[in-house]
Amino acid sequence: MKSCKPLLLLLLVARISSAQGFQHFLDRINSLPDSSRQEVADSLVASAAAIPIVEQDSVVHFIYTGNANTVSMAGDVNNWQTNVSNLTRIYGTKLWYFTQTYEPDARLEYKIVINGTNWILDPRNPNQIMEGFGPNSELRMPKYVPPVEVNYFSNIPHGSVFDTSWTSVNLGNSRKIEVYLPPGYPASADSFPVMYFQDGTESVALGKYENIIDYLTANKLIRPLIAVFVSYVNRTPEYAGNQVTAYMKYFTEELVPFVDSRFRTIKDPKGRGVAGASYGGNISLWLAYTYPHLFGNVSAQSSYVDPTLSSGFQNGTKLDIRTYMDIGTYDIPSLVPMVHNMVQILQSRGYDYEFRQYDEGHAWGNWRAHIGNALLEFFPPVPSNVKNDGSGPQGFQLNQNYPNPFNPRTIITYRLSSPGYISLKVYDVLGREVTTLVAGVQSAGDHSATFNALGFSSGIYFYRLETGGLNQVKKLTLLQ
Repeated sequence: MKSCKPLLLLLLVARISSAQGFQHFLDRINSLPDSSRQEVADSLVASAAAIPIVEQDSVVHFIYTGNANTVSMAGDVNNWQTNVSNLTRIYGTKLWYFTQTYEPDARLEYKIVINGTNWILDPRNPNQIMEGFGPNSELRMPKYVPPVEVNYFSNIPHGSVFDTSWTSVNLGNSRKIEVYLPPGYPASADSFPVMYFQDGTESVALGKYENIIDYLTANKLIRPLIAVFVSYVNRTPEYAGNQVTAYMKYFTEELVPFVDSRFRTIKDPKGRGVAGASYGGNISLWLAYTYPHLFGNVSAQSSYVDPTLSSGFQNGTKLDIRTYMDIGTYDIPSLVPMVHNMVQILQSRGYDYEFRQYDEGHAWGNWRAHIGNALLEFFPPVPSNVKNDGSGPQGFQLNQNYPNPFNPRTIITYRLSSPGYISLKVYDVLGREVTTLVAGVQSAGDHSATFNALGFSSGIYFYRLETGGLNQVKKLTLLQ
């Protein structure tokens, strides 16, 4: 019998990758004598390429091994409740499991809860992410692509940071303000657009927004900009409670004038934006709605939307503001219909807006991966004259599209060193042309084009820029 055990274990583990691998494992282990079950369970855990175990790109098996009375999984998918996603113990073993199906591109945060009170990180999942209440385990489904822009790259230019502590007359308290200045700001005479971020400390520490702005700027995906990170003192009252009016007065009567007087900023509202997530999205919407002469752009991610505010957008005068909103499929349940309702209002009133939904939850890991979409919408690169003085590529420079992978839209930027006829086309993997994005004469400088792949199949595509007998090709990935 001993000589047969290794073969049995290999067969059981190998079948985990088959169509019904884990179910086959359960059927087989339950057919074994009690004395053999723990060894087989240990072998499964030791041999699994990754835990949680994912089959068929969408079926997930959460695994835990240890002595316990109860084990559950709490996270984005159940609004962090402890008694909903309960793991089942395999009789005769210390192995617990819970099976669920998620979207192939989902990214979900969770923890394992032992005996209803002991919250721990998944011991066998190496993927973790830091959130406001500490680290969480991170389930990355097979088609989820981590955002590269949140990382710090030593080989690109970085902005500088100006810190100050601000005492507000309207609010009667002090708070930290951090001002990010784009690379080359001291040597430049230009004025720059400004983006104000709520939850300033978290935007920097958890959102990695400075890294994101550095990356997008260095890759010429956005204009160089000034970012102002504004920390809260009393978050709920200031963002969605009885201090909203005083907070907006502080913001518009004290903070914006200070930034405009101290730094070279574009004063036009189209060059100024405000952004936030959750309650921070609510106060950002309030600021744009109440002061459209100051803020022409507003980003609200996973946002609470005050009913009075949505009613104002619905029934009040249409404002000249651009809006970016997104929501997670596994977001706080009460926020999902609230955001969808707001989007319907924006659409019905003819607002310039962008809305996206991602298979993620209510977390900085979600917001930081997609804040770049708002910046791309608000501050795309502007054309500038470029002389062919030998310091740059001859003819043109084609940049990698962003975001990539994407769904359903992505932006392609490129630089021409001299005016001329250009064509920018997209091809499928068989080399068949699927669309022409640009065909015509363009001036020297920086340009961008948007590829809207709505209705296209998921997969790999190629885009080719041709001009003056030269051409360059890059790859992009569509995930529907």
